[in-house]
Amino acid sequence: MQPAERIAGHFHAYNEEFGRITRRAASHFVKRDWRAARSDCVARIELYEQRVAACLRSLLDEAAVRREDPRSWSEIKRAYEPIVAGRADSDFYRTFFNSVGRDLFGTVGVDPDLEFCSSSGRSAGRVPLRFHGIDASLADGVRELLEALPFAASLGDFDGAVHKVSAQIGRHYEAYRPSASPESIEVIESLFYRGHSAFLVARLVDDGAVTPLVIAFSNPPEGVRIDEVMLSRADVGSLFGFERSYFHVDLPVVGAAITLLRTLMPRKSIDELYTVLGRAKQGKTERYFALQRHLQTSIDSFVHAPGERGLVMIVFTLPSHDLVFKVIRDRFGPPKGTTREEVIERYRFVFQHDRAGRLVDAQEFKRLRLPRERFMPALSRELLEDAARTCRVDGDDLIIEHCYIERRLRPLNLFLREADPAAAEAAVIDYGNALRDLAASNIFPGDLLLKNFGVTNHGDVVFYDYDELCLLTDCVFRDLPGARSDAGESDEEPGFYVGPHDVFPEQWLPFLAIPAPLQEVFLRRHGALLRAAWWRDAQRADTAALP
Repeated sequence: MQPAERIAGHFHAYNEEFGRITRRAASHFVKRDWRAARSDCVARIELYEQRVAACLRSLLDEAAVRREDPRSWSEIKRAYEPIVAGRADSDFYRTFFNSVGRDLFGTVGVDPDLEFCSSSGRSAGRVPLRFHGIDASLADGVRELLEALPFAASLGDFDGAVHKVSAQIGRHYEAYRPSASPESIEVIESLFYRGHSAFLVARLVDDGAVTPLVIAFSNPPEGVRIDEVMLSRADVGSLFGFERSYFHVDLPVVGAAITLLRTLMPRKSIDELYTVLGRAKQGKTERYFALQRHLQTSIDSFVHAPGERGLVMIVFTLPSHDLVFKVIRDRFGPPKGTTREEVIERYRFVFQHDRAGRLVDAQEFKRLRLPRERFMPALSRELLEDAARTCRVDGDDLIIEHCYIERRLRPLNLFLREADPAAAEAAVIDYGNALRDLAASNIFPGDLLLKNFGVTNHGDVVFYDYDELCLLTDCVFRDLPGARSDAGESDEEPGFYVGPHDVFPEQWLPFLAIPAPLQEVFLRRHGALLRAAWWRDAQRADTAALP
């Protein structure tokens, strides 16, 4: 077998295994086997790099390629294109080829002789859909929709479920499209699974207009139930957001599904959709291509990102684009006691963990090449001096050996200063909700300062600074002992032992720097978070849920 055919065969084997793992999600949901579901989430994420490494070993072991012979790789690339051009999601094959080549040669930036440098934008195939007509009765159409579910027999109070969905659709049309009514429901046959939930994704069609319809299901011990009916693009966009864990959904042609999903979420970027559908490497590739296109059509400079400077990361952005770049410093200032390796491990942990809608998806990039002239002098100088292990100059370019790229958010501390009172109150309440959601997924942020949280376009508060993040169950939440009363004794240092994992929630409020007018709002809604007992209860719940 020729090298090009062998590489395509390795990707095919990867894709088949990816599909097998994905399809098991349906069984895990019905059986409530959350342990197996969690195991499959991690296994599927790790699968790509495992298959790339296996492909490269195979090529090297059989002397099909040599690290010192890039010219032969160019010939393999030319032979590879006609092999994969007509296949479904052919860009996946090209990205896999690039991954193998970059590991083989340690490519800095992009080499068009060795890599595919753009997406084809073509997706041969279609999305399997079911169509449910709505004639005289909306309820009949919804009943037919729910009866087709693979777990329809387990849906508790079936008639109540039909009424709930029908009523919410009816209220939505009365409020937003009073002169129209849905004529049909077009539903993606495959359900979308994530965590303990399953989602039916569909669209309501009326006179040429499209309204998204997403129904969220859970499966508690008493039976499957409907948790939420989403009919707004904002709600559906948030469900498919960059702060969410990846869906497990069996799609024969992912590119075609993305085209359909963008009719429900037209503002959602292609890279974000690829990523949230579990195709993280393709999402990363699309993000890089989009960045390069933007650099070619813009003139602004990379600058420090808004917010306070970090002790661990140098964070910069391009004002005209929606990304931030995070580079690890060579040395961390006090009081940071972590190491570079520990920081990288925490980001890897977040990549694999349930993000609960509260942790930003940080994509790891290596050997990034950017035009040095596009950097403000102070930023360029800081990168070269304070991150010299990672950054260097090569001709007219700045080479960044390792960084994380995330979607840019408005830091919560800045948002609270700038927002109108209602928006600020909503954000500080959601900050508390974020802490609760993270605790429920066994995550403790470590550094709770507002500057480490951001606000999305949907108004959700999410965490993005993982330097001190840890498992909630690794912490020791303690009540603060009573103050010392000996006359003249200094209270600047604690008069009791403090262990390395000890946390005292009673001390948080002064350090969080919540603006004074909003402190009462936070205390009224989330005062329990300032008591160690609440966190110990959360730990017990997490421990009970552990496999």
